[in-house]
Amino acid sequence: MVRGLTVLCWAVAVPGVLWAAVRLLGLERGPLVQLLAFTPYVAVASLVPLALALALRRWWPAGVAAVAAVALIAVVAPRAFGGTTDAEGPTLRVLTANLLAGAGDAETLVRLVREHEVDVLAVQEFTPDAAARLDALGLSELMPHRRLNPIVGTQGSALYSRFPLTGTGVRENPGGFTQAYGTLTAPGASPTTVESVHPMAPSALERLRDWERDLDGQPRATPDGPVRVLAGDFNATLDHAPLRRLLASGYRDAADAAGAGLTGTWGPYDGDRIPPVTIDHVLVDRRVGVRDVSVLRLPGSDHRPVFAELALPRGDLGG
Repeated sequence: MVRGLTVLCWAVAVPGVLWAAVRLLGLERGPLVQLLAFTPYVAVASLVPLALALALRRWWPAGVAAVAAVALIAVVAPRAFGGTTDAEGPTLRVLTANLLAGAGDAETLVRLVREHEVDVLAVQEFTPDAAARLDALGLSELMPHRRLNPIVGTQGSALYSRFPLTGTGVRENPGGFTQAYGTLTAPGASPTTVESVHPMAPSALERLRDWERDLDGQPRATPDGPVRVLAGDFNATLDHAPLRRLLASGYRDAADAAGAGLTGTWGPYDGDRIPPVTIDHVLVDRRVGVRDVSVLRLPGSDHRPVFAELALPRGDLGG
């Protein structure tokens, strides 16, 4: 009986250590890529093996479980608290929404643009029908400047703006999804390049290479050059190594900075029995302040839109 309890403690402690090692060292491969999205849940669950081992006075398993719990909680918990950020400067309100092959409710999306006084809207899975519905509901008056690439299915992309756009374009990721981009200048602010991001989803083993290539191919931050904002469905959480590499180039995640980094944006919203995970993001140049981030609702889509109120560098400071 005593031996059996010791084996039990080891059996529940070791998986947590292995998970922490994969997460900290960026070793996700194959099915581990999808599993790693649930790291926040595992961080909470890692307290159970620790409590069990302590209750049974199995000190070595308790020590191993404690290492795993501390490591996982240390990388996850800060997302709920955020940090200090320079919130001075001209305001830019950004909204990103994945329309689920155009099925997202256009009326709700236009209402969100009005209610939140959105300055720039990044849309993924943008279709010709969605484009027509949005304009019929008044988006063309609210946001007359745009770069649209409507495609039937899931590959389309769009960028809408209240302010004039220059240098617009659309690029196609190796995985097939497209990304609209353009540069705008909010009153009093430095020119800011915004891109509607949509890399391949790691939904099958044969797609993992494109998923990683798409993320690694995203525009790197230019902290000494033009201000850059990436907004969209990244199909990755902050626990995935490719997204962390992108952040390391000079971005920060707006939701993480605002203490909203654990709010789920994809999962059960179209009926799937999947715990919510955070794969929709607004990444900002480190010179950009973050005033507020909200995760909203969009009927008809399996994603929740992300709204970020940003503070841009002033026109004489943007580089």
